[in-house]
Amino acid sequence: MSDQRRFEGKKVLVTGSGTGIGRGIALEFAREGADVALHYAHSDAGAKSAAEEIVAMGRKATVIKASFEDVDEVVRLGAEAIAFLGGIDCLVNNSGITFNKPFVKITPEQYDTVFNVNIRAQFFLTQHVVQHMLNNGGGAIVNLTSIHGVQGAPEHAVYAATKGAIIAFTRTLGVELAHKGIRVNAIAPGWVMVENHRKIFPGYTDEGALEGARNSVPLGRPGFPKDIARLALFLCSEDAEYIVGQTIIADGGTTALMSLISDFRNESSARCGLGYVAGV
Repeated sequence: MSDQRRFEGKKVLVTGSGTGIGRGIALEFAREGADVALHYAHSDAGAKSAAEEIVAMGRKATVIKASFEDVDEVVRLGAEAIAFLGGIDCLVNNSGITFNKPFVKITPEQYDTVFNVNIRAQFFLTQHVVQHMLNNGGGAIVNLTSIHGVQGAPEHAVYAATKGAIIAFTRTLGVELAHKGIRVNAIAPGWVMVENHRKIFPGYTDEGALEGARNSVPLGRPGFPKDIARLALFLCSEDAEYIVGQTIIADGGTTALMSLISDFRNESSARCGLGYVAGV
C-alpha cells in the first residue's frame, strides 16, 4: 500500500466538518482512502459539498446534523455514523465554538453553552464511539483544542477553560485506553485562516491577515486547514503508534516565542552578558 493511501478502507467520523479545519480534515482522510461521516450543526452547505467531493474520489460519505448542546443528539450522531460506515476507526473531535467577553460580564447561560458544546458533547460522543471501538479492535481519537489552552488571552476565560479541559481529558483518556488498543491525542492549532474570521473580525481581509502573520508568527505565515489536517492524519496513523495522551501544538512558533521579545526578525541591540561572557 502506498503511503498516500494509508487509510484505505478506514472509517472516519469528523465533527464540525462543514467549514475550516474540520472540512479540511475530512477531505484529507478521503484523499488517503478513508470513508467519512461529516457532522455539521447549522448550515449543511459546506459538509454536503465536501461529501460530494469525497464521493467523486470513489469513497463513501454522509452528512449528519446534530446539535452539540444536546447529549441525546450527540449519541445519535455516533450511532448514525457507525451504522453508515459500518464502524469507526478514527474519531476527530473538531467541533467547537469560540467566545470572548470580559470575565465579569459572562453569564451562566453563556458559560453553559460554551462548555456544553466544546467539552461536554465531545466527552459523551467519545464515550459512545469508544464503546464501539473496544468491541472492534481499537482505533484512534484526535481532539482539537487550541493554544488558548496553554496561553492566556484577555476576554477568553470560558473558551480557554474548555480548551484546557480538552487537554486534560486527552491526557487522562489516552492513559486509560492505550492498553486497550485506542490511542488518544490532541492538536492545539494557533492562528489558522478559516472562513469564520470574515464574520468575527471587522474589516478582515485575507491580504491583511497574511501581512499580520508575516509580522507576528515566527514562521512568517498563518496556518491553513491542510496543516492541521496532515497532523490529524499522522496522529491517527500507524506512524504515530507510540504517541499517547499528547497535545501537539501547531502554531508556526507562536507559543515558542517569548512574549517579551518585541521583534524576533532583527538582531537585538541589547547585549546580555556584558562583562562576564567572553565575546559579547
